[in-house]
Amino acid sequence: MKAKKTTQIPKLRHHKASGQAYSVLNERAVYFGPYGTAEANQQYHQVIAEWLAAGKQVDQPPNDITINEIIARFWEHAQRYYVHLDRTPTYEINNFRQALKPLQFLYGSTPAVEFGPRGLVAVRHYLVQKGLCRSNINKMVGRIKMIFRWAAEKELIAPSVYHALQTVKGLPKGRSEAKETLPIGPVPQEYIDAVEPYVTPQVWALIQIQLLTGARSGELVILRPCDMDTSGRIWLYRPAQHKTLHHGFSKIIYFGPRAQAILRPFLLRPADAYCFSPEEAVAEWRQQNFVSRKTPLHLGNGPGTNVKDKPLRQAGKHYTVTGYGHSIAKAIKKAFRPKGMSDEEFAQWKPEQHWHPHQLRHNAATFLRKEFGLETARIILGHRSSAITEVYAEQDQQKALEAIVKVG
Repeated sequence: MKAKKTTQIPKLRHHKASGQAYSVLNERAVYFGPYGTAEANQQYHQVIAEWLAAGKQVDQPPNDITINEIIARFWEHAQRYYVHLDRTPTYEINNFRQALKPLQFLYGSTPAVEFGPRGLVAVRHYLVQKGLCRSNINKMVGRIKMIFRWAAEKELIAPSVYHALQTVKGLPKGRSEAKETLPIGPVPQEYIDAVEPYVTPQVWALIQIQLLTGARSGELVILRPCDMDTSGRIWLYRPAQHKTLHHGFSKIIYFGPRAQAILRPFLLRPADAYCFSPEEAVAEWRQQNFVSRKTPLHLGNGPGTNVKDKPLRQAGKHYTVTGYGHSIAKAIKKAFRPKGMSDEEFAQWKPEQHWHPHQLRHNAATFLRKEFGLETARIILGHRSSAITEVYAEQDQQKALEAIVKVG
């Protein structure tokens, strides 16, 4: 998907045989008219400006550009656009990667002008046959449309190509072959408690803080001491990165006494160091293994002697959202592994007790809404609309049941 990068701005050259001014952009000569004229210089600066704005790519006639070339150009744009303030990529990059794979596989060499609603429906059907759920398919198709909208904006394709794709509607619930997923709800408390012996102290702290604050996992894994305002009775955390930052919204996460007690030991580090570090977790695990070692030190491997100098995978400075979720998923499998299950069966097994970190936000939303009302829950969760809070909060049916009993 990556296009060839050019690091320098091409110079204006003189083609002596023809007397023309030209530049070489992406191994392609572009001519501007008689060398030394004001018109040639103006044309040169205009083309260079458009070339830089297009991600250092040369425009091609709309009828010639293929979907592969659109993907390559969009990918250059996405890597610059979908980033956090520290220039690290957002998770949206991975979302686009997944959406682009089937498009590239089925229609990569097709001229973009020939890709219409029938082609998009074919891509959608391919995703259905792959077993993806309906909501995910609709999101992926929506991202494909976004790519063609971007291409139309950059005048790589005619706007009519994008507008034609807009006629393809999302798959309606219950009226397609795509599988449906159950609504995401809170995690039973016994499922949460079961993973404690199988996760690191860092991951267990993240789980508990999510339950108490309702924060997103992506906001907590990047927490640093310098981000916390501990001057008041309630601590305030303003994450440097959060879901609605690019819309200009601010976010405050509130830490009450119980959340403070869990977080306090992790604040004892340099102000700009991450509180929840896989590096730290690995170091503690190795130290525990050393303390519980039964083999004498003069026998077997010594501490650190069997560690690779350049391992393929290394623990990071802070947990990623994916890494945090994988840690919980592995712990769930260990906690609920049936007796007698072989290692081969265990590798392919997915327990019915499976849950993921984002569900902890539903736990917090349900509790907050029930105890303090919808508006308070909306403020604490950081939602712009109470309708979103309703989605997260499991409806409290107890009051309805009590009312029906009284009615008879």
